[in-house]
Amino acid sequence: MRAYHFLKDNMCGGYGKEPAWTIGEKREIKKGKIKLCKKGYHSSPSFYDALNYAQGSMACIVEVSSPVEQDTDKYVSRERTLIDARDATYVLREWACDCAERALKKAKVTDERSWNAIKVARLYNKGEATEQERSAAWSAAWFAARSAASSAASSAAWSAAWSAAWSAAWSAASSAAWSAASSAEIKWQKRRLNWYMDKLFKGGKK
Repeated sequence: MRAYHFLKDNMCGGYGKEPAWTIGEKREIKKGKIKLCKKGYHSSPSFYDALNYAQGSMACIVEVSSPVEQDTDKYVSRERTLIDARDATYVLREWACDCAERALKKAKVTDERSWNAIKVARLYNKGEATEQERSAAWSAAWFAARSAASSAASSAAWSAAWSAAWSAAWSAASSAAWSAASSAEIKWQKRRLNWYMDKLFKGGKK
């Protein structure tokens, strides 16, 4: 069955001592009991779900054997084949910024520190801002979140701060978490992420 996963930037898994994966490679655990979160090849039903467990920014499309166990957002299988993998650093950061902007708009945040954090994050993602500028924007957004009058504004401001602060996978997951105020919002985030991933795998570089 088709599923989704994130590998570290060196194509290794997040845990264990397995060697780096290569596209087209199939691996199988022949002995021992497969157990969710403990032993087996893990994957998720969507990239959005897979972000919860991402240890890096290499987005992977995989084929897995029938799950031995599964939860709402993850599977564990005895076999996994890596069908394709792309560096999703750029698109994950852009998606995180989209989520953060949407959260700011919905919460009607007017504090320029939060909006500037997203602006600088986008510039950094394009190589047009320095690490020092990104750090300064994050610090300002952090103070904006601390001083926000309402809980909704504070959560939205935190979303902006996270987008400016962290690596691609963690930024995207954290931004989504801060701005996911409703099931409708989560559906939007999933659609937006799918749009980015479709573009990445259909036209992006491996």
